[in-house]
Amino acid sequence: MNTNTQAQPESKTYYITTFYKFFKIADPDATKLELESTASRLNVKGLIILGSEGINSTVSSSSQEGLESFKTYIRTLTSDPNLHFKNSVSETAPFRRFKVKIREEIVTLGTPELQPTVGKNHHLSPAEWNKVMKEEDDYVIIDTRNWYETKIGTFKGAINPRTDKFTEFPEFMEKNNFSKDKKTLIFCTGGIRCEKGILELQRQGFDNVYQLDGGILNYIEQFPNDQFEGECFVFDHRVAVDQQLQPSKQYDLCPHCGQPAKTQIDCKRCDTHTLICEDCAEKVWIKDTCSKNCAHHYELHPERKGPRQVLPFELEE
Repeated sequence: MNTNTQAQPESKTYYITTFYKFFKIADPDATKLELESTASRLNVKGLIILGSEGINSTVSSSSQEGLESFKTYIRTLTSDPNLHFKNSVSETAPFRRFKVKIREEIVTLGTPELQPTVGKNHHLSPAEWNKVMKEEDDYVIIDTRNWYETKIGTFKGAINPRTDKFTEFPEFMEKNNFSKDKKTLIFCTGGIRCEKGILELQRQGFDNVYQLDGGILNYIEQFPNDQFEGECFVFDHRVAVDQQLQPSKQYDLCPHCGQPAKTQIDCKRCDTHTLICEDCAEKVWIKDTCSKNCAHHYELHPERKGPRQVLPFELEE
């Protein structure tokens, strides 16, 4: 959602896909170069997290053919012709560049020794997940995402650990004395956190734990407006997707802290109409401004007007 007042470029369709795969990569540096070359050739942008344990990514292209070619390349790279891609579209670019980051874990739990094995590990399909939620009552459902993700949408009755980062999840589970015999459901955005999260819970002795296959994105594709309420936070310029997997019309990124924002303001320094988050809306020195730059100058000289701050990506364009 773009609330800036300057003229916007003509809209077009961007094709987006999210995927991950745990598999051994012998030389991540060489694979990074290969990914960069292929993405450049096919005009694909996005973010890839790469490590010796596999790949985790969301990418997009304004060319559906180019994105399909990139997916074919990824199937070859992962040696998985049936790799699950979660697809969506947007009228605004979710990414402005292509980047590959090499990390020890492709989803950081702080337990690189935990490696998902080939095949399923207590995965529930969206239909099976629905069956438990609608027909059973003796279960616990836990959101493994960070606090700012849970604020804009989650499953009915889900427990919110209020973690700042995924590495805090194991300690949360250890401290809260959940029954290790009771049916426990865990979920995340696209499924990857739960692939490692379930291994940690099994290591802690949870014998009856299940994960949502493909995460929230897979669920709302099949069961929109059902047991998941609100919107699903995504880590790109869409901020979130709604129940039809369309870019959010409610939220933007808060210019002060980067969290989901929907409180409307008109900047008292430059008059730009924008959105800030509810937390920043309670902070006196920033609640009436559209950027860190305007907040700084407004605090120094509240009586002065000034131009809107040009953002770095606008300079690039």
